[in-house]
Amino acid sequence: MEQHTLHNSIIKKYNFLKEMYQDNYFPNDLVDKGKVILLQLCQQIELQEPKELSAFYALTHAATEQFNDLEEEFGAAGSEIETAAREAIALDFNMIALAYGYEADIEEMIAPREW
Repeated sequence: MEQHTLHNSIIKKYNFLKEMYQDNYFPNDLVDKGKVILLQLCQQIELQEPKELSAFYALTHAATEQFNDLEEEFGAAGSEIETAAREAIALDFNMIALAYGYEADIEEMIAPREW
């Protein structure tokens, strides 16, 4: 994906997946990959500017599926996307929705999750 400079001031200052970085159970290099997924989601929102929630959900579902793929890497590293990680990821999805002005349902945003 072509690099897009984020414009949302809330997003630019936000510390993604903070709780996961603070827990040694989650390898930082894999948490970094999760952060990239979330930042790419923000880039897509800014580039596409979805007007309808359904279009916004299409973007969040694609990001959720990337987290599904990342779950295998966590497993290989002796970790997993478990309760603390699920909560951190869901909270960050919600924060993204709020930062961009969407009144979105958290469960719907991450509906295709396998973690």
